[in-house]
Amino acid sequence: MLPLSLLKTAVNHPMLVELKNGETYNGHLVNCDNWMNINLREVICTSRDGDHFWKMPECYIRGSTIKYLRIPDEIIDMVKEENFSKGRGRGRGPRGRGGGPNRGGFGGRGRSQGGGRGGQGGKKPQRPKPQE
Repeated sequence: MLPLSLLKTAVNHPMLVELKNGETYNGHLVNCDNWMNINLREVICTSRDGDHFWKMPECYIRGSTIKYLRIPDEIIDMVKEENFSKGRGRGRGPRGRGGGPNRGGFGGRGRSQGGGRGGQGGKKPQRPKPQE
């Protein structure tokens, strides 16, 4: 399970965010991006030492300042169910590094259909016919 898929599933659910400086933010996740920058609404901020509290209608938290996130267990269960349903429905089989059926070797850099390299598109070179 990837952290970003977990965060995208947690939209509109409550979460706790602790920053590297020790402050905590409790609120509902509005959205997140690929850098883990998040928007929260109905936020209660707690100072590092825990003796000051602030209530804010919304806040933006830069992803690089986040130490950890705490989300409800049901969100984790939702992501597990979503991954399970995606995996079953597509009939996925084992895949190598190259992937598709028209690729040979590793990473699709194998030999062409004719077995040759470059030149005439994989065809064997023709010998001139001897003259009689």
